This record gives sequence, structure tokens and C-alpha cells, in this order.
Amino acid sequence: MLVDGKWTADWQPVQATDAKGGFVRQVSGFRSFVTPDGAPGPTGEGGFPAEAGRYHLYVALICPWASRTLIARKLKGLEDAISVSVVEPALTEEGWRFGDYPGADRDTLNGATFLHELYSRADAHYTGRATVPVLWDKVRGTIVNNESADILRMLNSGFGALARPDLDLYPADLRERIDELNARIYPRLNNGVYRAGFATTQGAYEEAFADVFGMLDELEVRLAAGGPYLFADRFTEADIRLFVTLVRFDAAYHGLFKCNLRMLKDYPALSDYLRRVLDLPGVRETVNIDHIKRGYYSIRALNPTGIVPVGPDVSALGL
Repeated sequence: MLVDGKWTADWQPVQATDAKGGFVRQVSGFRSFVTPDGAPGPTGEGGFPAEAGRYHLYVALICPWASRTLIARKLKGLEDAISVSVVEPALTEEGWRFGDYPGADRDTLNGATFLHELYSRADAHYTGRATVPVLWDKVRGTIVNNESADILRMLNSGFGALARPDLDLYPADLRERIDELNARIYPRLNNGVYRAGFATTQGAYEEAFADVFGMLDELEVRLAAGGPYLFADRFTEADIRLFVTLVRFDAAYHGLFKCNLRMLKDYPALSDYLRRVLDLPGVRETVNIDHIKRGYYSIRALNPTGIVPVGPDVSALGL
């Protein structure tokens, strides 16, 4: 991680644990918002007005949090307004790296080799991990935000007339219910798989494991009874947040993270739901199973040999 703006040690997946040995995720450090007129958003400072070509997303195709933003950018029609760079899938001793791996990019905007260089450029005294996604302001030469939940919201409404007006991922009449569902799915499933994979005690692992499959069982019932999406026929940010975890489940979380009670393909309604979301225009382009597998299996703390499994067969999920 970075300490006072300088890289200090080899990359490690776990920076903190709770009293039970459970995985604790770092809080994002940049929290400003792009708004239609540049006024301050819910957090951070103002001065980031919506302008075509001004902002740039740094992402990893392995990462579910970054993939949230890629999907929203596609669905809201912001591809021409916001440029993108993709880091290589394998984590190095200095974290995310730009390069020539198929599907990845060099950083032609800022000339960085490693993502952490952008954090130091934005804040010369930054202390913390260099994570994706990063929303970068080309005009001010700084990070606007590195919290995927915030970026997802601003891609929906912060870019004003630059975005598709006919798709609202966070409609006013559903906001309370979306927030309630997100607050349940995030700790038990989105972050639950990480809590299982990076647990440092048996108890912490088993608790996370129970949360993951309890949530999957609940969602299977919900989608079998309703659907086609989490809120009937209305596709929202809650669907994006769920999809990015589901699409990685069989390829990475089932094996590497020891979430192996069942595979996603064992859930008929969730499998149908996954294929349905994949078929939305642009979504499939944000999914790269090779990056996902190579990225997760590059985590040496979990896979010291670096061997990437040939399987599993995810064709039944439409992948």
C-alpha cells in the first residue's frame, strides 16, 4: 500500500481484520461527485461539472466494483463522453499495472505504469490502497472518486443531458427499497465472498460462507417468484450490483474463495437472471472470464503457485 504517497511493500489482499479474524475492506479515500452544474455532491468538494471528454475511468475487468461502473457507462450511453483504461488482470507486487496483456491498456493519458502512481499524483501524501475503479478528471489532473457505489450513482444522474434520459437506475419511487436491498446483499454476498475468501479464522470463514449461501437461496426464491429483475420489470442499480458478483461466482469464488456448497448453475432462477442481464445491450462487453480467472488466481496469498485452472465450464450460464 501507499504510505505518505510512497509504495511501501508487496501487495497483500488483507490489510485489516476484525476481532473474529474476518476481512475488513478499506474505506474509499476520494469522494467528490460529478454533477450537471459542478455543484458539490453528497460528499467531497464541488468543481466537477459534467463535460463530454473531461473524465476518464480506470478499471480492472477482474474487479466486480469496477465492472459496476463499466456497465452503467454502457447502459447510460456515456461511452463517447467518458474514456476508459483497463489494467492488466494479474496483480503484481505493486498492485494493478498497465500493459499489453490482451484486453488491457497502457496508460496513454497519464503515462503511469502502476495504478498507485495516479493516487500519488492526486495526493502526494496519500496513505492507503490503490484500488479500482478510479474516476479521473483530465482538467484538474486528479481523482474525483474511487468508490464504485458513488460512481455508479453519478453515472446515472451526474452527467445530465450527456446520458440516456430513458433509463433511470435509481428511480425516486424505488430508492428506499433499493437502498434496503443493497444493504442486505452487499455484506452477505457482494462482500460476503471476500469475507469467506480472505478469512483468517475458521469461524470467520464459516460465518461468511453461511451468509453467502443464505443470500443466494433467498435471491433464488425472489427471482423465481417475481422477476425478470430484482424489482419486477424495472432494471436498477441493484441488479448491476448483484450481477457483477454472480458472473464471477463459478469462475472464481466457488473454487478460490471456498464458496463451494453449490455453483451458480445449480440455481435455475439465478442462472436465467444472469443470462438475461448478459443479453442487455453492452453488458456482455464488460465481462472477460479470462481476466477474471487470471486476476483472482494471481493472488499469491490464496494461490502461491499462480496456476490458473482450466475450468470450470461456464457455458451453461451463457458465458
